[in-house]
Amino acid sequence: MYQSFDDPAGGGDHAARLTALRARLRNLSLDGFIVPRADAHQGEYVADADARLAWLTGFTGSAGFCILTHDRAGVFVDGRYRLQVRTQIDTGCFTPVDWPETRPSAWLQEALPEGGRIGFDPWLHTRAEIEAMEKGLAGSGIGLIGLDENPLDAVWSDRPARPIGPARAHDEDLAGECAHAKRHRLADMLVDAGQAAAFLSLPDSISWLLNIRGSDLPKNPVVQGFAILSDNGHVALFVDAAKFDDQLRARLGNEVTILPPDGLVAALGNLQGPVRLDPATAPEAAFRLIEAAGTRIARAPDPAVLPKARKNVAELSGMRAAHQRDGVAMVRLLAWLDTQDPAQLTEIDVVRRLEALRQEAGITDISFDTICGAGPNGAIVHYRVTHASNRRLAASDLLLIDSGGQYADGTTDITRTVALGTPPPEAIAPYTAVLRGMIALSRACFPKGVAGGHLDALARQFLWQQGLDYDHGTGHGVGAALCVHEGPARISRASDLPLEPGMILSNEPGYYRAGAFGIRIENLIVTTEVKAEPGRNMLGFETLTLCPIDRRLIDTNALSTEEIAWLDTYHARVRTELGPHLDPDSQNWLDRATTPLT
Repeated sequence: MYQSFDDPAGGGDHAARLTALRARLRNLSLDGFIVPRADAHQGEYVADADARLAWLTGFTGSAGFCILTHDRAGVFVDGRYRLQVRTQIDTGCFTPVDWPETRPSAWLQEALPEGGRIGFDPWLHTRAEIEAMEKGLAGSGIGLIGLDENPLDAVWSDRPARPIGPARAHDEDLAGECAHAKRHRLADMLVDAGQAAAFLSLPDSISWLLNIRGSDLPKNPVVQGFAILSDNGHVALFVDAAKFDDQLRARLGNEVTILPPDGLVAALGNLQGPVRLDPATAPEAAFRLIEAAGTRIARAPDPAVLPKARKNVAELSGMRAAHQRDGVAMVRLLAWLDTQDPAQLTEIDVVRRLEALRQEAGITDISFDTICGAGPNGAIVHYRVTHASNRRLAASDLLLIDSGGQYADGTTDITRTVALGTPPPEAIAPYTAVLRGMIALSRACFPKGVAGGHLDALARQFLWQQGLDYDHGTGHGVGAALCVHEGPARISRASDLPLEPGMILSNEPGYYRAGAFGIRIENLIVTTEVKAEPGRNMLGFETLTLCPIDRRLIDTNALSTEEIAWLDTYHARVRTELGPHLDPDSQNWLDRATTPLT
């Protein structure tokens, strides 16, 4: 299987590790240290060699950080992980901290009222992150000290080796543009901006630019490395050469030079400026090396992130095809589930069945660890079932299944919440509110220039009317046969980036009642142009995901005529597009599951 049910790699004697790290800090005359979840590439998923936060604290969520002093250690997590963190860390050593409600600078000033020296690894933090913290610490007597060596690495005696997964070519027919054209298109952007080069640290940007895919990280088909794009279209790629065979090297061509990773420091110091660096994604260390050489820096976004987010015709075609195959797998799962006695199944049984069906549909990997939470486990937003947590299903449970697949031509991400028996009455109203919010966002029509932050309330409005909400964004960007979480577009109050045609996002409002159940309904949507009066540029969304929504949990009396029409139309499309690809039993189930509400 692609998914393991072993306990996450956060085990060990965390108290002893914390003691060893504190001793190291004393030797360095430091009063504290910051341990981020991120690696040098600022990715959501990190290799085992970079899982410093999990190694130190036991917390394995995809976002968070620890700040420790000699007598305190706070693990900062957002609303997605408030339940999870308390089950994973030793609260005798570490204290959960609600973030961003509590700012790191405020926590540090309380912990060190007399001031102090806080160390950090400049390769693991962005320039924007360090600047924000320095601004918050101004006048406190607390200084941030960039270190040449990471003190945690010095006490991590059994640290795993770095990954060297093989790279492969991504078919140009699926990419819709050859790598040569991409490189020169971005190089022209640099020339127009008066920039001599751009430093790329995001593996998905590099993989998209060069039309390559990799296997350094599970579930994310990227090649980990760094790159420097010159204004003439040449790319210096700093990566372990063992990842590339001769055929792939030849395909990259003479304008892509593969260099050893340990040559990056010298290369950054020798660049001629201005050099484009993204303060939101590039490591602080890169800024320091270029500044130390006296080279001018142009602060600007990674030049690949927006072109990558605007999916072209070929990428959208591949995504639609992948979602059709994925929809078949999901329907087969739900049809099978409805024939089973819940008491004879566990969460792991469901995950295994879904993965097997996706393998029959042609996945190359899953796009993230399946979240399959029954009853109270569904209230843990990023729940990952293990042998220890595995829950047997019950007819009184709601089952939340959030999952996705990596296909050669596309990436999927879908959530369905289903009733395993008679739905709990208390779940009907919030489920219906979540559905209405999902429909409202699906039906949205808005002027060009509107950002995800403007649309977020559409998905929450019906929950708000009941005094309810959820502590995660409504939608994230999704890559085309790349990372399931992709920047920079998202639907969140924190986003001010205007949406553009071709951007693919998730639409996933939810509601979570601790100790009882979780509800989330998620489709992927792509931003499209829609008809408007002359002189107006209007946008809307096309839904990519194809799978029925559980009608048993809907209070139909709460739906408007327009909402019922949307759901009936969506279900008719699901039935039409998936039905011909299903076995008779699954097709019969689909016909029943998509019966019109009206």
